Amino acid sequence: MKKLWIGFLLLVVLITACDKNIVNNEPQSHASFDALLTKYVDTNGNVDYVGFKNEEAKLLAYIDWLKSNGPETTWSDNKQMAYWINLYNAYTIYTILVEHPVNSILDIDGGMVWTTRQIMVGSQAYTLDQIEKNKLLAAFGEPKVHFAVNCAAASCPPLLNKAWTESNIQQYYTSQTKAFINNPTYNTITTDTIEISKIFDWYATDFGGNSQLVNYIQQYSDHTISNNAVVKFKSYNWDLNAQ
Repeated sequence: MKKLWIGFLLLVVLITACDKNIVNNEPQSHASFDALLTKYVDTNGNVDYVGFKNEEAKLLAYIDWLKSNGPETTWSDNKQMAYWINLYNAYTIYTILVEHPVNSILDIDGGMVWTTRQIMVGSQAYTLDQIEKNKLLAAFGEPKVHFAVNCAAASCPPLLNKAWTESNIQQYYTSQTKAFINNPTYNTITTDTIEISKIFDWYATDFGGNSQLVNYIQQYSDHTISNNAVVKFKSYNWDLNAQ
């Protein structure tokens, strides 16, 4: 009787643990990445790659978890987008760590890292380029993705020092977009002229086309911009976004 009672208690403990893990699956997984980002990325998006290198194994373990737990059809759009953004950013950081020290991501694979290296999610392989363009931009039509994924360059929209989750993604989409557009390091905005990031040039169609760029910037700018403002593009700094 005693053995049966002990066995019953063990079963209850196991069921409770499994239920808790299912409920908290996303927060628990992304929490490990969140801790690393908080520790090694400052509020300006600059990365301490030297420090990050010391915990490369933790980052790889997180990436491995993502690879084995890809999006499901029952997931919300926000949860799916958060997953792909985190995978993109985590794998970009990991690529830099593997090749460290480098002065620029363009020093890796002849500047073609976005199409040369693949990440297995389940049985499907994806490049960084495919994640950004197919799994995010094409799938959800959300141009704010450009301010969420990070290419490890100084001119890239700053890396958020938090992990993206289903519950915070819309908040950070807005705050990251506003912060990037209104930062004079990346965009110089006056009433009659806007000199903006090359991202708006390279991906103009995602923002409604060249004719809609002023309108898009107007939505998030702290400055009043004329509808007829002249649009210019800044040169892009590919130096590593390192502290």
